[in-house]
Amino acid sequence: MAASINELNPRLLWKHFAKILTIPHCSGNEKALGEYVLGVAASLGLPGKRDKVGNVVVGKPATAGRENAVGAILQGHLDMVCEKNSDKVHDFSKDPIRTEIKGDWLYAQGTTLGADNGIGLAAALAVMEDTSLVHGPLEFLFTVDEETGLTGANKIQKGFLTGKMLLNLDSEDEGTFTIGCAGAPTRRSSCRSTGRRRPRRTFISSTFTDSAAVTPGSTSTRAAATPSSSWPACSARLSARPSSRSSASRAAANTTPSPGKRSPFWPARPSRCGP
Repeated sequence: MAASINELNPRLLWKHFAKILTIPHCSGNEKALGEYVLGVAASLGLPGKRDKVGNVVVGKPATAGRENAVGAILQGHLDMVCEKNSDKVHDFSKDPIRTEIKGDWLYAQGTTLGADNGIGLAAALAVMEDTSLVHGPLEFLFTVDEETGLTGANKIQKGFLTGKMLLNLDSEDEGTFTIGCAGAPTRRSSCRSTGRRRPRRTFISSTFTDSAAVTPGSTSTRAAATPSSSWPACSARLSARPSSRSSASRAAANTTPSPGKRSPFWPARPSRCGP
């Protein structure tokens, strides 16, 4: 059994996820994580840029023979929901997320883990770094402020991206492609709202647990939380499987494994809940 995140497989994914855990990235405070992404791109010799609201995009040229494939964009968001147990001393503006492995699961110690969307970011960074993949032109888009308003996604300017197809690495159902959704604000109707609600007097305490599956070959993550207001408890589960088992995923991203190689993963997103 692995004793630390850096011993887990796929190694590239967990290496980047471990780093993400050390970088503060609550909504509105994603600059440092964006700089990490750009630093990884620079170390790989890949072009990267940031727009005026903080969104980051990195390009990766197609492998030989795939130059004419449709350009694909792998997208995730840089921010996370920052919550902790009432008895936990933790400053999300500077403290790293502490974790522990129990059986097949990776747990945060008294705080949210940030698997939404840290595991998606780690997957994108791993694909960015992996030289064994065969693929068409790729772009990696990392947006800001998803959790509190989809600000980054709504403010992407024309010309910032060149890809014709986008895969959101923040989805929910394994083996399912979602081509639309209800409830998310559009560019035309986007808004930010603030509300107040009186807590129920029957409320006793808050408990936050966040965990990620560490079974070899799996990148599943799970989270459950009861906020310190009167919101109902929410639970979420992410799961992913090797893309070598999903020809549809490979085709959509114009990626195929090299002979004897496997593409490592395709992550998904947890469901949401609110008042």
